Amino acid sequence: MKYVDLRSDTVTHPTAAMRKAMYEAEVGDDVYQEDPTISRLEALGAQLTGKEAGLFMTSGTMGNQIAAMVHTKKSDEIICEAESHIYYFEVAGLACLSGAQARPLVGDKGILNADQIRGAIRGIDIHVPDTGLICLENTHNRAGGTCYTKEGLAAIREVATAHHIPIHMDGARIFNAAVAQGVPVDELTCYADSVQFCLSKGLGAPVGSLLVGKREFIEKARRFRKMLGGGLRQAGVLAAAGILALTDMVDRLGEDHDNARILGLGLADLGLKIDVSTIQTNIIMVDVTATGKTAKVLVDEFKTNGIKVNAFGEYKIRMVTHYGVTREDIDYVIGVTARIVKG
Repeated sequence: MKYVDLRSDTVTHPTAAMRKAMYEAEVGDDVYQEDPTISRLEALGAQLTGKEAGLFMTSGTMGNQIAAMVHTKKSDEIICEAESHIYYFEVAGLACLSGAQARPLVGDKGILNADQIRGAIRGIDIHVPDTGLICLENTHNRAGGTCYTKEGLAAIREVATAHHIPIHMDGARIFNAAVAQGVPVDELTCYADSVQFCLSKGLGAPVGSLLVGKREFIEKARRFRKMLGGGLRQAGVLAAAGILALTDMVDRLGEDHDNARILGLGLADLGLKIDVSTIQTNIIMVDVTATGKTAKVLVDEFKTNGIKVNAFGEYKIRMVTHYGVTREDIDYVIGVTARIVKG
């Protein structure tokens, strides 16, 4: 059976051009920094985001955690949003790897503001931890793909600078945020000291993320990457797909956003509860309480009809549009949902 897979944009498959580039990639030993394709990818990622240097990571989680390890010391506190990926989905890595404590703040649809962050920064007191890092997720996964604006980021940067605190941006889907707002990506990344972004989600590469920042930061990150087992050898076969992800796949993200909005509005018309203001990129959060069925039951019903979705709570389902999901697929999902709801 062919499925419409809306579980995540991590399920994308590499394009034919990516597969060819991977086959033909020039490679070397990247631990010795001798892989020319990795070097080209890292330089391209740094250039696009306005940073001095980049470092290939096997995953976004590795990039986030290594950034925290570089920026902080043990017993520091990291300000983040209460349902941010680095806090919610990374296996308590901040506590385990950095020895840092998270300070989760509840954002407005996942987005923190400068006043919130200013109020959470610790003062000088032997009883409390030092605020060592501010982490922002752009776009915010669990909030439904919501975006930080340039204005919001600029205000947070001002607070961070005044208190000498670095900012790390979990930009797993930062290119979605840039396309949605019609701005070059470096107009969003310029407010962060370090940025992690994924190549393997909507951009379609099979594996990998990049961590970018100042050259000195990246060299420290390289050491931690080796410690965590992330030093790769002939990794140019992966980097070749990543280069095409950044050169060929960014502009098409708008198609995913359009499909997400059509899907979200279609499901809302069926009586499902959706905050349509959060459909800014490619993620839709659907409250299915009105169906009288749990998310787990509905996940099974969708799968029986050739649709894969994820439960994100007892009565909440997440759907994610991506490369490989067509407008016809969206119409099919709306039609199946109508039959399930009318049940």
